[in-house]
Amino acid sequence: MTAQSTQTAPTEATAPQHGAEVIVPLNRLKASPKNARKTPHSPATIEAFAASIKAKGVLQPPVVEVERDGEGVPTGNYLVTIGEGRRQGLRLLAKRKAIKRTHPVRCIVDAENDAHEISLDENMTREAMHPADQFEAFQRLAEERGYGAEEIGARFGVSAHVVRQRLRLGAAAPELMAAYRAGALALDQLMAFCVSEDQNRQRQVFEQLGEYRPVHAIRRAMTEAKVAVGDRRVRFVGVEAYEAAGGGILRDLFTEDGGGWLEDVVLLDRLVGEKLTGLADEARGREGWKWAEAALEYPDLSAFGRVYPVAVERSEADAAEIAALSEEYDGIVSEAGDDGLSPEADARLEEIDKALQAFGPDFAYAPEARARAGVMVMLGHDGLARFERGLVRAEDVPADPPSPWSEEEAADDGADGGAQAGADAPDEGGAALSDRLLIDLTAHRTMGLRHIETKSDFVSANKSERLRLWTGGRSIVDRPAGAPFRAAGERPASVAEGRAGSTGGLRGEGGDGLGQDRLCAGNV
Repeated sequence: MTAQSTQTAPTEATAPQHGAEVIVPLNRLKASPKNARKTPHSPATIEAFAASIKAKGVLQPPVVEVERDGEGVPTGNYLVTIGEGRRQGLRLLAKRKAIKRTHPVRCIVDAENDAHEISLDENMTREAMHPADQFEAFQRLAEERGYGAEEIGARFGVSAHVVRQRLRLGAAAPELMAAYRAGALALDQLMAFCVSEDQNRQRQVFEQLGEYRPVHAIRRAMTEAKVAVGDRRVRFVGVEAYEAAGGGILRDLFTEDGGGWLEDVVLLDRLVGEKLTGLADEARGREGWKWAEAALEYPDLSAFGRVYPVAVERSEADAAEIAALSEEYDGIVSEAGDDGLSPEADARLEEIDKALQAFGPDFAYAPEARARAGVMVMLGHDGLARFERGLVRAEDVPADPPSPWSEEEAADDGADGGAQAGADAPDEGGAALSDRLLIDLTAHRTMGLRHIETKSDFVSANKSERLRLWTGGRSIVDRPAGAPFRAAGERPASVAEGRAGSTGGLRGEGGDGLGQDRLCAGNV
């Protein structure tokens, strides 16, 4: 529309002609009831208008019509047919005292076209800029004009974070930008590629994934050599400590939590190891362990023995004081009403708690246990240090107690072993049984054999042959037939006592066999 003349806003009945360019005070511009846009502009859009006008002025003058009263007389005000967003932006600047309420606004008068139709035309016959063009335009402003994210945001009414996102997208590899313009790449896919600014890596992943490019796969491929900020190692060390050590962070500009990835994995692992080692040394010095170690991964603790805390012996005075303090503590808590504890009661609870803590724990490791055991500090799955106390190495395990086998049994073992050499000898390559286990097995075998004799007729009291039983290479029974069964090392009982004693006798000797339970229980 070509401007025909420039006039001052009328204050009398004379109205400007169609196409005239007039200067109207801001407070005399009003919203037109014929505007086709009924849904108001969003606050973000109005903010963008205000920022643009403040930085560059009103680039496109609003189109207005003269307001008339019921008799058709001009009121001196103008209705904004096209440019309501610009009017709202100017009002926002006036509200912030950036301009006056009477700020002069250059406008174009339309006195011939239907106001509703041209408002509809203005909103329909236009096409928004492609986002790729916008991204590259922001990138050009940063490169050619030297504007930072804050300056660009201030000039266009957007946040600096949004500007950084657009600058990152504008710096994408040309192949990716071309695919995005052609519709072969969606915006969320482009954002996943732009997690990293490495264009060579972007091209490589773009070619490797082919046609199927899920967002999660793109993001994982672009960051596979990095450590996410949610990793347990990062939570343990802290991002601040990592950055203070000179580590670089790749920030994710396209997530709300502002996460990212740590790029120096070697530095991160070194910081984790140093912190775990420091905690282990501190625990060793404070608690008096023989050794302390740090481990990033959870080790196999089955190779270690264990010592456990024992109850702490307290004097009668200390025990009485602890009981009194605990009783007082419980009484204060039980007397609390719906409103909770009073400040005085709460303060008293803190005093009692400190007094109880001064007595130390009820269970603790004995000094001799700490002298041969150690502590291992590991990194848990939640990013917190885990302390495994009371671990005993193999070389620190006490020697087994002396063998309980008697000299008599040892002699019997030697004789029986010579007779049975080669036939019944156990495999020397097998694991040896402990003395305690052999004693238990011997007792159970003896009970079983006695039970068999009382239940079976195949053993005769008149037989003279000797029965032998072997367990792990040890002779546990060596007796004449009919003699009472006994464990190796057991004092021999008389034949009469074993055959017809208080047990009620054995089968084959006239006994009823009912004494077998007493026999087993009495002689084992």
